[in-house]
Amino acid sequence: MSESIGNWVKRDPNIVPDTITWSSEKRVYEWKPSYTKDSAPSDPALEEELFSSESRINSGIHFKSYAEMSVSVKDGPPGLTPIVSFDDAGLDSVVLENVKRMEFAEPTPIQRNALPILMQNYDLMACAQTGSGKTAAFLVPTISKLVSKIFKGQLATIRRRPGQAAWKATPLVLIILPTRELAIQIFEEARRFTYMTPLRPVVIYGGAESRVQKEQIQKGCDILVATPGRLKDMAERGIVSLARVRVAILDEADRMLDMGFEPQIRQIMMSSDLARDEGRQTLMFSATFPRDIQTLAREFLKEDFCRLRVGRIGGTTSLIKQNIIHVEDYEKKETIFNTLLDYPPSRTLIFVETKRTADALDDFLYNKKFPTCSIHGDRDQRERELALRAFKEGKSPILIATAVASRGLDIKDVMHVINYDLSNDIDEYVHRIGRTARAGNPGTATSFYNSNNIPLAPTLTKLLLECKQEVPGFLQSYINPNVTFETDDFYDEEAEPAGCDANVGTGDDSGSTWGNQADSGWGSNQAQGPANDGW
Repeated sequence: MSESIGNWVKRDPNIVPDTITWSSEKRVYEWKPSYTKDSAPSDPALEEELFSSESRINSGIHFKSYAEMSVSVKDGPPGLTPIVSFDDAGLDSVVLENVKRMEFAEPTPIQRNALPILMQNYDLMACAQTGSGKTAAFLVPTISKLVSKIFKGQLATIRRRPGQAAWKATPLVLIILPTRELAIQIFEEARRFTYMTPLRPVVIYGGAESRVQKEQIQKGCDILVATPGRLKDMAERGIVSLARVRVAILDEADRMLDMGFEPQIRQIMMSSDLARDEGRQTLMFSATFPRDIQTLAREFLKEDFCRLRVGRIGGTTSLIKQNIIHVEDYEKKETIFNTLLDYPPSRTLIFVETKRTADALDDFLYNKKFPTCSIHGDRDQRERELALRAFKEGKSPILIATAVASRGLDIKDVMHVINYDLSNDIDEYVHRIGRTARAGNPGTATSFYNSNNIPLAPTLTKLLLECKQEVPGFLQSYINPNVTFETDDFYDEEAEPAGCDANVGTGDDSGSTWGNQADSGWGSNQAQGPANDGW
């Protein structure tokens, strides 16, 4: 029987994980050759899994004000008109029905502006807050265009024939991203938007068994979500060909460069068999726009690519209540114990700087009967997936994480973020606290500050003032009476731009390499199947 502390219920150590070992094995809708758009049957069990209220984030009560943030668009389609509703976007009816199953009340700012750009086949470099609907902004129009082509007989999916020995998957969409957790999350969204369509999504990432992922690929792979190292491995082994890719998407491009993936990205985009004709559409999403990202954009995107930014550069949402409290290192365990008791039980994400601290704090809180779990770079992939699943499902509603979890995670109802160890990088700080207040929902962020964090004090104080948050007494001396805040003008290409993601973090879990080795050449085997299909 589970024990309790305060209103928290201790995690049951005997919880048996479900039968799916890897996230890459999760069920997707399996389209059969005999199906048509009108005759494809529903799958009630899968539909419940994909679209139940527990599996998605609904827009919160403050969505209206959240949706009024500034938008900057540069170049791209002349006379661009943002959509007002998804009904106006010209989406395929099956994809539109999946959007409605997600119960999206209305498009977010990035969705309103990105959908018409992408539906007109322009390349795009975009910047927006994570939690702003960025994933749907590129998945929905991409899937819709492909599905429409397939239903019209203008494009074909390729499947392995029974008994066929030599076979390569030839995905139509390639999504490259930096971390395993983000890859799994994008795959989850792709499962939803491809429901009852002929498109089959697959995710591949390091740390999990490649045999299992190969089996999924060989069942059919139309949308491939991949981390760079595992993608390189699968291509060199002749399991995947990129020759038919119609849409290539680089998500969290700045983070991939931070993690040293630039050589692999360049080989994928320039030296592999990736289609390089005018028919391919390329999309880049980045939290910051430093010169190296701008250089990549000019190299990979067409000359008339569109630039889109939603939200002010370096800003954070006012929906997060930020509490900064002074806590010496030796007081942290007692303080977090009391902090957790002071707030009603809810999904709580605790950030620490080191793997050792993550393990120690997990043991401390678990022994105090709190329902905790933890993830960091030394945990094997199965442990990390089980911990995240337990957190999302509420079995362990307190998750302790190093920076490995700080970017991209979009988890329903995270009400409280605690910076047990406060990063001295302001971008990392605002990205971490941005794990709460998703899609217009309110949230709370509590940060433990002490003399180790003095380098952060000036920018942290400025951020608190800008967001109309209380500045504690120990930070009052850092208030600049002449402070000015950045404008909403689009970045200057010749300048060194600041971050433009309200939730940006550049840190990584030390010691976590995840296949980040220099490239040693790309597989040159040719794909089997027809040549590229144009839009």
